[in-house]
Amino acid sequence: MPLYETVIIARQDISTQQVETLTENMSAFVTNGGGTIAKVENWGLRNLAYKIKKNRKGHYVLLNIDAPADAVKEMERNLRLNEDVLRHMTIKVEELEEGDSVMLQSRSGRPERRRDYDDDDNNSADKSDDDSADDSEGDA
Repeated sequence: MPLYETVIIARQDISTQQVETLTENMSAFVTNGGGTIAKVENWGLRNLAYKIKKNRKGHYVLLNIDAPADAVKEMERNLRLNEDVLRHMTIKVEELEEGDSVMLQSRSGRPERRRDYDDDDNNSADKSDDDSADDSEGDA
């Protein structure tokens, strides 16, 4: 069966219990359609990048799904009809992630991706000095 990841953003003014109920209802559509839910991650209440339907925050939930396409389409149809859901997105993936997603990993557990900008600035300054030296040699 195909593998999917679905992220759901629910309204900020509903309770955590209501978010769990919403997740269980959507999981039921998948299981009734012959699929399984491999993992459910509740990312909690997070800030949105921009206001959506007058909401500045939203409850985020990730579902890893192993189900036929018809079951996923039925779940998405019900997500569109639910008034508590601000946005949702489902993507087809080659394989499901093992363990916690990047959103749940602690910052110290993530690989360091920051570059040392001081070294880059010094290297670019050295190159510009070399270029000016080349220009003066060419004029002589």
